[in-house]
Amino acid sequence: MKTYTASQLLDKINAYLQEMPYSRPPKGLYDPIEYELSLGGKRIRPVLMLMAYNLYKEDVESILPQAAGLETYHNHTLLHDDLMDKADMRRNKPTVHRVWNENTAILSGDAMLILAYRLMADCPSERLKEVLEVFTTTTMEICEGQQWDMEFETRMDVTVDEYIEMIRLKTSVLLAAALKIGACLAGASAEDANKLYDFGVSMGLAFQLQDDYLDVYGDPKVFGKNIGGDILCNKKTYMLITALSEADAKQREELAYWLKGTDHEPAQKIAAVTRIYNDIGIDKLCREKVEAYYAQGLAILNSVSLPEERKEGLRTFACSLMNRNV
Repeated sequence: MKTYTASQLLDKINAYLQEMPYSRPPKGLYDPIEYELSLGGKRIRPVLMLMAYNLYKEDVESILPQAAGLETYHNHTLLHDDLMDKADMRRNKPTVHRVWNENTAILSGDAMLILAYRLMADCPSERLKEVLEVFTTTTMEICEGQQWDMEFETRMDVTVDEYIEMIRLKTSVLLAAALKIGACLAGASAEDANKLYDFGVSMGLAFQLQDDYLDVYGDPKVFGKNIGGDILCNKKTYMLITALSEADAKQREELAYWLKGTDHEPAQKIAAVTRIYNDIGIDKLCREKVEAYYAQGLAILNSVSLPEERKEGLRTFACSLMNRNV
């Protein structure tokens, strides 16, 4: 059976997305959708869906509509996130609400959600119920995760467990759903499909926690963005939540000073908060958490009932997302 590389699958999904027709009127509705999808990205979720399918079958072209549906949904969330965050740029291009306006962003984003469902439902009838059940549950969970994230902005008592649950809902479940839907469409056993889902959850948590870590300790040239952005906006990450929990009275007082002030010099604030993190040992705690979820994910993948060589491509791809070697 032919096994495709992640790069080959990426080419297939990109070609499919480029051929999707958005020329119908009204252009004011469809042009923003085409623009949002044209911004690119790694297409991690559709590639994962195709890789999961390819574990069992080689005719990956047959599920390109569902893979495109998942990517369309993901970009719908990005479009609305940019609007909610009042973000001006996405992947170095102006966001939809800046190119057009806020009302257009809302309506075109809503249309993307409907298009995503249409594409997802264009699958064999015997798989339809199962696929839509996973997809619908996932889309609702992502809304729940977004709401938790918004509520955390005004709370100082967020726990690590609450944060882990938030990032599971907001980030991990879509990676997990991509894998499970791909497996379901390929006719995998329920046990395997569920294991692939759990693998996606664990890797998603490891990936997000590593992102938290790199925002403080990463190399800007490698990380792809400036360091300390989460610190500057007081974002409730694993780093800050753990620091607030583990800090002694003096450290907590100093953290409160940097969190409450609005006119701190950015570099000074980043340096001061990072020093507190170092004193508490947040870097070590976060790395340990990342390693635990990463190892858990690989162990789950190892337990999927397929020959090891069939799973090698998926393992390699997951490791590459974490900048690891297999």
